[in-house]
Order: sequence, then C-alpha cells, then structure tokens
Amino acid sequence: MTDISQGLAFGAMQFGTTADARAAATMVEACLAAGLRDFDTAHGYAGGASERMLGDILRGVEGVRVATKAGYTGGAGRANLTAQLAESLDRLGMPVDLLYLHRFDPDTSLDETVATLVGFKRQGLVRRIGLSNLAAWQVMKAQGIAAVIGGRIDAIQPMYSAVKRQAEVELLPMAMDQGLAVYGYSPLGAGLLSGKYVAGGQGRLTADARYARRYAGVPEGVDAGFTGLAAEAGLHPVTLAVAWVMAHPARVVPIVSARDAAQLAPALAAAGVRLDPALYAAVAALVPTPPPATDRTEEGPG
Repeated sequence: MTDISQGLAFGAMQFGTTADARAAATMVEACLAAGLRDFDTAHGYAGGASERMLGDILRGVEGVRVATKAGYTGGAGRANLTAQLAESLDRLGMPVDLLYLHRFDPDTSLDETVATLVGFKRQGLVRRIGLSNLAAWQVMKAQGIAAVIGGRIDAIQPMYSAVKRQAEVELLPMAMDQGLAVYGYSPLGAGLLSGKYVAGGQGRLTADARYARRYAGVPEGVDAGFTGLAAEAGLHPVTLAVAWVMAHPARVVPIVSARDAAQLAPALAAAGVRLDPALYAAVAALVPTPPPATDRTEEGPG
C-alpha cells in the first residue's frame, strides 16, 4: 500500500447531496486503501449530513484525521463557534483533528474569534486550528493575536488550482514563512480541469451561477489546452490537475472529492506522479501568473 497520507486529503462536501451513503462509504474505502488519512468536512455541508455520514464511516478507524469548519453561518463569535463545534462533534462521534474558521466575519472582533479557537485547542476539543478563505493579512493578524495569548494558527485552507492561482501571491509564501499546513480546495477548478466540459458534459460551472461567476475570468480554451497537455503526458486530466497543485513548494495538500469511487480514482493516482519542471511550467502558462504583491519587481531579490 502506498502511503499518501501527507499528500492528499478527501473532501466530503458531496456527502448527503450528490453522493449517497453507499457511494460515500465506497469512496472512503478507496481512500483508506490508498493510504489517505485526512478527511475534510464542515458544519454547514448538506445541512449536517456530510458530518454525520463521514462520522458513521470513519468511527473506530484508527489513524484518521478529520477536519471540519465552523462559522460559515451565524458569525465568528464565541457563542456561535462553540455551539457549532459541539454540534459537529456530536454528528461526527469522533475527535476533530483540525477546526477551521470557515470564512472571515467582518462583524466580529478577530480577537474574540482567535481567542475562542485557541481556547478549543487548549481544552482538547481539537488538536489544531486553522483559517479558511481568509486573506494573508487576516491570517497574519490572527497569528499575531494568537501569539499574544500563547497560541498559534496551524493551517490555512485556500482555493487553489492551475486556473485559480491568487494564493500564490501572498498566502502560499506566508504559509511557507510561518510553517502553516496548506490544504487547497477545488484543485480541479470546479471541474474545469477534469476534461468534462471539453466533452460537452455538465457540472457546477453550468448548473450553479456562483461557480460560473467565480471562474468567469478564466481565459477561453484553457480546458482544451489543459486536456491536451495531459494527453501528451499520458495522464488523466484530473491526475495532472491534482499533481500540479501538489508540486508547489508550499507542499499544498489538495482536497479531492468526487461523486463515486470511479470518479475519484484519477485524483488518488496523482499521489504517485512527480511533474517534471517543463510540464509544470506548461500548465502554469495556460493562465496568466497573478502579479506579485509589490510593484518593485525591477529591483529583484536583494
């Protein structure tokens, strides 16, 4: 068995929606057989069904790590985060390794939010704490608050794929500097890099207006160019997309997901792929590299 526990995580967002209990169990079994041990869910996924289904499948399995998120609804105040974590623990019926703040709440003091998360960790309710969907300045502000009270932010969860590269500007360099674990979601760009839209298939980009807006700025023809590169390399497009994310120096752990085990298989296969620099660069060239955080690029390092 190949141990990919440090390379990939599985996202259970589709549990209770496009994946029923049988499909969910089959996918988790495939992950475990491949050596994957990190699983990701959230308090708000499928009205709680995702956490319940994941807990039912993993409960009693040794060596697995479950991450969940709180605060997507109801704000990031102490009372709401406490209530949602308690509900998540009850649904899962097992320990939570990593708890994220699901998104930034401009109406709640970050001091209160961070103190609450650090408190969860000190109480032993969770082993690690993280931040999802936050800007780099917000993460560093949170890290500073945590340091003052003797705590630490352990991980971040940004969107990251070959067609959504904003994280490269500040989030990934920051994570490397701070020693933060990085779990990147949507490594397939909402299916744009899977090849299904080139073949005329349907998915989130055609069915969900939010996703259509999110990827509206991606240059036309990127999916065709990407599937062409995958074919030349002898790789499934999904395998190449996930492997490309894994190749970043920040050691990003892609969060892969699927509707069933067959759809999941090429994502799991990415664990055994090491991209050569030429292929990595060719994929990167499909979408403009985001500009750096400072305009003083002409001076170079030093």
